[in-house]
Amino acid sequence: MFTKTYFVLSVFFLLISTESFAQSVSLSQNENGVDFKLGDQVVLTYQTATAKVPDGIKKEYEKSGFIHPITSPSGQLLSRIQPPDHYHHYGIWGPWTRATIGGREVDFWNLADGKGRVDFGEILSMKEAGGAAELNVRQNHLDLTAPESERLAIKEDLRIKVKPGDKGRYSVDYTTTIQTPLEGGILLDDYRYGGGIGFRATEVWGDENSTILTSEGHDRKTADGTEAKWIIVQGVSKAKEGKSGILFLSHNTNKVHPEPLRVWPVGQYEGKGNVFIEFCPIRHESWALLKDENYTLKYRMIVYDGMLSAAEAEAYWKAFVK
Repeated sequence: MFTKTYFVLSVFFLLISTESFAQSVSLSQNENGVDFKLGDQVVLTYQTATAKVPDGIKKEYEKSGFIHPITSPSGQLLSRIQPPDHYHHYGIWGPWTRATIGGREVDFWNLADGKGRVDFGEILSMKEAGGAAELNVRQNHLDLTAPESERLAIKEDLRIKVKPGDKGRYSVDYTTTIQTPLEGGILLDDYRYGGGIGFRATEVWGDENSTILTSEGHDRKTADGTEAKWIIVQGVSKAKEGKSGILFLSHNTNKVHPEPLRVWPVGQYEGKGNVFIEFCPIRHESWALLKDENYTLKYRMIVYDGMLSAAEAEAYWKAFVK
């Protein structure tokens, strides 16, 4: 009797495990970018084409080299680009803001002033293995107002790896390695925005229907300027569970850890469509980049439908940094 029961339970748990990881991730390239497909569903797109802006909006806001859309496992749209309040916001991305180059200020984040920008350069590699898929791209940080002419200020190699996870979730590894070819290097000035990984959430989310929780117990009212190992961003959706979200994890080898946060406050833009968070390593101190030196930042996202608890978030973080 014991043997039979044990066999039945073993088969049951094997089936559960197999079902959880049954879908694999594949890559598909098109004129707009590279799609990551979980089974038959596109869950994430890295955009290689330049995203055009509406008529009447400054062309300087147009750019490539960002993640959008990113969706929950059930297909709920979680990201947003070119919102009217910030046309330079692009889904998931991470330009540096106040950089000093040869005594000049160059801004790669706020595109309208025409000082700098970050664009897709080239695909370095694409591969699928073990149920996961990985894309490696070069992104070019351009100094548009250099005295001699427009020039490359920072070359960035971005690795995006997507794999299926437990409970129907999936994970996204976002690893960025930057290097400057400039004599004299670059100083990334301390500022509340810049670098790391930023996320502008769906316009559906606002003060009343979304929540934020950090590893240190802060919510949206208190998280800005604090430091964290992880941050949960979740809100209402049309998933059967009624909610969807993303857990953002910062690796303990990053320049600053726990890592400083920029979190938009409650009440911004009438409390609607106003969810923005960022891991910002230069929030409290500047960062000097030396010529030809590599600097790497590692992040992971867990994308899900339903709710994700603080205990689960901590477990995901420990698995990420082990």
